[in-house]
Amino acid sequence: MSTETTASSNDAPKTAAGKTADYLDQRTSVGGAVKEFARKVFPDHWSFMLGEIALFSFVVLLLTGVFLTMFFDPSMALEEYHGAGPETMQGQLMSVAFASTLDLSFEVRGGLLMRQIHHWAALIFMAAIVVHMMRVFFTGAFRKPREINWLVGTVLLILGLAAGFSGYSLPDDVLSGNGLRITDGVIKSIPVIGSYMSYFVFGGEFPGEHIIPRLFTVHILLVPALILALIGVHLFLMVLHKHTQFPGGGRTDKNVVGYPLFPVYIAKMGGNFFIVFGILALMGATMSINNVWNYGPYDPSPVGAGAQPDWYMLFLEGSLRLMPGAGTEWVLFGYTLSLNVLIPAVVIPGLLFTFLFAYPFVEAKVTGDKREHHVLDRPRNVPVRTGLGVAFLTAFIILALAGSNDLIATHFGMSLNQITWAFRILFFAGPVIAFWITKRICLGLQRKDRELVLHGHETGRIVRFANGEYIEVHRPLDEQERWLRVNYTAHKPLEIEPATDARGVKRPGYKAEKRWQRLSRFFYEDRVEPVTPAELAAAHSHGEHDEIAAAQTSPEVTSGATNVEQER
Repeated sequence: MSTETTASSNDAPKTAAGKTADYLDQRTSVGGAVKEFARKVFPDHWSFMLGEIALFSFVVLLLTGVFLTMFFDPSMALEEYHGAGPETMQGQLMSVAFASTLDLSFEVRGGLLMRQIHHWAALIFMAAIVVHMMRVFFTGAFRKPREINWLVGTVLLILGLAAGFSGYSLPDDVLSGNGLRITDGVIKSIPVIGSYMSYFVFGGEFPGEHIIPRLFTVHILLVPALILALIGVHLFLMVLHKHTQFPGGGRTDKNVVGYPLFPVYIAKMGGNFFIVFGILALMGATMSINNVWNYGPYDPSPVGAGAQPDWYMLFLEGSLRLMPGAGTEWVLFGYTLSLNVLIPAVVIPGLLFTFLFAYPFVEAKVTGDKREHHVLDRPRNVPVRTGLGVAFLTAFIILALAGSNDLIATHFGMSLNQITWAFRILFFAGPVIAFWITKRICLGLQRKDRELVLHGHETGRIVRFANGEYIEVHRPLDEQERWLRVNYTAHKPLEIEPATDARGVKRPGYKAEKRWQRLSRFFYEDRVEPVTPAELAAAHSHGEHDEIAAAQTSPEVTSGATNVEQER
């Protein structure tokens, strides 16, 4: 008996790509996952591109970093320079690291371009992370189930700072050397263990001979590996939890309104990548940055005005400059306690990052809300959160400006001491004022929303009734506008049980609950409730007044800001 095999459609000729995909699918079963992922729906909003800008900037950093790694020599051995660099550098004694930076800039074809693209990409990478986190914070995208993803993003921010600082220090020029000197002082300010930690980090007394090779390893291996791993976790959690979406018609916590990943968002992401890459290449080609030959090799003696780190480290520089020195250095039990360095360089940054790490859990506690949230908040509907975010940014900006107090003094002919004192006062008063103003603006916008929902948009048209009454005609909101302004939850302060139970026995944990209740009142005591259906129906029950709104499109009614019409 013979057996015949009937050719199926699967045996039809395939392209090379099809054969490759079929080969992988049969051995990994990846086809189902790819198909599911390609159908994943993503909302369409420009702010969601901010995270992509950070991702694509990091890709550019990796590409240019590989090129730079091939030519940079991270050695602190000394040599006399005789290369193609500027005349001012000829014959100077410098580290091999600094000399290789000059060779990379003046002898390697495309080296200077790659250096500048790399540096600009680092600045844009950090800026995109900060702005992306601002969007997440102000819209409440960190709420359940995304608390872990917020923590991952905050760690990525810290790793970005570490990557920037370690890369900025590699050329071993005057600016990077001063930054390392400050770092040595910050490490030594840590009580008891500071001097031992400094000896461990630098491999001896500052500057030692090992810090540049160690930073090189951290910069090209350790930190990028951690960033790549956390980016993978970040994207996995984003896909797992589905993407957040801004409030709008048809958007709920149980769906996602948008377009599929393939082919729509694949095309958008590809275009966005080339835009980011092109802009960074243009900046690197036309905007000079970090010209180390203008500063020279590291020497602890020449420190002048204008010695600032990159923007994302300016807050730390400003914090150090604002801290008074007199009376802040104590000797206790044989150990020197340098509060003038410890507080601005360790305590204040620690408080700022603690705020970022803890906030999602604090807000969840004071709301008592355990639901999942996939629809974002409008910042105006959470006044205290928005106010705290603006206060946080205000403190950051004040510290960053304080990090340039010498430039402000020299450019505007002002007293450095007066500028420093002004920033000291602003650091404490500015965030409080910013919080209060922001909160009042948010509450005012909420009241404006209530007014619009209840009475509609002003049209500037005035109508007079037969009895002599004048009214202004309002245009009612459409369903989308109304839904956007009423579909939010105005959380109330927490309610707790009495201090004693029914038998008069003190309830355990009452004091802790009372503290959380006070914090909850700070968050939600001032609030504006959304318009209820009953309020809306009552506002629209004006009898003949409502007939005017219905007659707005009637040809007998004329429009105009100063028209007065009589109702017959």
